[in-house]
Amino acid sequence: MRTYTAVIERCPDTGLYVGYVPGFPGAHSQAESLDELNVNLHEVVEMLLEDGEPPLETEFIGIQTVLVA
Repeated sequence: MRTYTAVIERCPDTGLYVGYVPGFPGAHSQAESLDELNVNLHEVVEMLLEDGEPPLETEFIGIQTVLVA
Protein backbone atom coordinates (compact mmCIF):
# COMPACT_ATOMS: atom_id res chain seq x y z
CA MET A 1 0.00 0.00 0.00
CA ARG A 2 1.36 3.42 -0.99
CA THR A 3 0.62 6.76 0.62
CA TYR A 4 0.46 9.97 -1.37
CA THR A 5 0.27 13.51 -0.01
CA ALA A 6 -2.33 15.78 -1.57
CA VAL A 7 -2.33 19.57 -1.52
CA ILE A 8 -5.81 20.96 -0.88
CA GLU A 9 -7.04 24.47 -1.69
CA ARG A 10 -10.45 26.10 -1.91
CA CYS A 11 -11.37 27.90 -5.13
CA PRO A 12 -12.60 31.42 -4.24
CA ASP A 13 -14.81 31.55 -7.34
CA THR A 14 -16.64 28.24 -6.97
CA GLY A 15 -16.13 27.41 -3.28
CA LEU A 16 -15.03 23.91 -4.33
CA TYR A 17 -12.11 22.08 -2.73
CA VAL A 18 -9.37 21.42 -5.26
CA GLY A 19 -6.70 18.81 -4.60
CA TYR A 20 -3.65 17.47 -6.38
CA VAL A 21 -0.76 15.15 -5.65
CA PRO A 22 2.49 17.09 -6.22
CA GLY A 23 4.65 15.57 -8.93
CA PHE A 24 2.03 13.00 -9.98
CA PRO A 25 0.83 14.04 -13.46
CA GLY A 26 -2.95 13.88 -13.77
CA ALA A 27 -3.59 13.28 -10.06
CA HIS A 28 -6.02 16.11 -9.37
CA SER A 29 -9.71 16.53 -8.62
CA GLN A 30 -12.30 18.82 -7.05
CA ALA A 31 -15.34 18.37 -4.81
CA GLU A 32 -17.84 20.15 -2.56
CA SER A 33 -16.54 18.48 0.64
CA LEU A 34 -13.17 17.25 1.92
CA ASP A 35 -14.54 13.71 2.27
CA GLU A 36 -15.76 13.73 -1.34
CA LEU A 37 -12.41 15.14 -2.49
CA ASN A 38 -10.55 12.33 -0.70
CA VAL A 39 -12.71 9.73 -2.45
CA ASN A 40 -12.19 11.45 -5.82
CA LEU A 41 -8.41 11.66 -5.39
CA HIS A 42 -8.29 8.01 -4.31
CA GLU A 43 -10.15 6.97 -7.46
CA VAL A 44 -7.94 9.13 -9.71
CA VAL A 45 -4.71 7.77 -8.24
CA GLU A 46 -5.98 4.17 -8.51
CA MET A 47 -6.88 4.75 -12.15
CA LEU A 48 -3.49 6.29 -12.92
CA LEU A 49 -1.69 3.40 -11.20
CA GLU A 50 -3.41 0.88 -13.50
CA ASP A 51 -0.74 1.74 -16.08
CA GLY A 52 2.04 1.14 -13.53
CA GLU A 53 3.72 3.31 -10.94
CA PRO A 54 4.82 6.56 -12.61
CA PRO A 55 8.05 8.21 -11.51
CA LEU A 56 7.08 11.25 -9.44
CA GLU A 57 8.26 14.50 -11.01
CA THR A 58 8.66 16.19 -7.60
CA GLU A 59 8.61 15.18 -3.94
CA PHE A 60 6.33 16.91 -1.43
CA ILE A 61 8.44 18.21 1.45
CA GLY A 62 6.04 20.29 3.50
CA ILE A 63 4.68 23.77 3.99
CA GLN A 64 6.39 26.91 5.17
CA THR A 65 5.09 30.17 6.58
CA VAL A 66 6.54 33.31 5.01
CA LEU A 67 6.29 36.44 7.16
CA VAL A 68 6.15 39.72 5.23
CA ALA A 69 6.10 43.02 7.13
